[in-house]
Amino acid sequence: MRKISDLGAVEQRILGALLEKEQATPDYYPLTVNALLAACNQKSNRDPVMALTETEVVDTLDRMRRDVLVWRTDGARSERWSQSVSRRLELDPWEKAILTLLLLRGPQTPGELRARSGRLRPFDDIGEVEAALRRMTVEERELVVELPRAPGKKETRWAHQLGERIEAAPETPAPSRAPTPQPVPIPRADDRYARLEERIESLEKTVAALRQELDSLLS
Repeated sequence: MRKISDLGAVEQRILGALLEKEQATPDYYPLTVNALLAACNQKSNRDPVMALTETEVVDTLDRMRRDVLVWRTDGARSERWSQSVSRRLELDPWEKAILTLLLLRGPQTPGELRARSGRLRPFDDIGEVEAALRRMTVEERELVVELPRAPGKKETRWAHQLGERIEAAPETPAPSRAPTPQPVPIPRADDRYARLEERIESLEKTVAALRQELDSLLS
């Protein structure tokens, strides 16, 4: 059986998606393969964005099942999948939320983790986030690591240690022969992004509910 610290990029994304949906939409968990594929390939709340195929997801789930990282449940019409890592790692609800965000969005600061944890497990303040991170660094666990402070940054970022860190490649501007005037960006309020994420979450729940109703009608 492999160590949990040896997870590849696809395994990390699958585990993160299962953890997220278990906490954010428990009524529709465990997930079917189609629902898991959609969760893995989401364009929101993912960094980097992936474009996995159903074959990649199914093959990876089979490997993870042999390593007792996920469980398969055979339902009336389709098989469903759940994760078994949170119990294996003895995660409390706050640690579970942090690990989920790190798996799905890469290294983040405590402030970012607190701001993004609302749908999973809200933190009262930054101190609560930092305390949970410290619990996850004890010698017997070593689930996360604090990265060196980047130049010009006030906060350090934290990363999980369940496998190789997968980060989106920085965008490189295309070379140009002559400088061209750049338009002045129009500032956008932060709440627009918050409303957009809320709409996306609402649409996900609606689609899941419609799929459940359709399965009931077909059965």
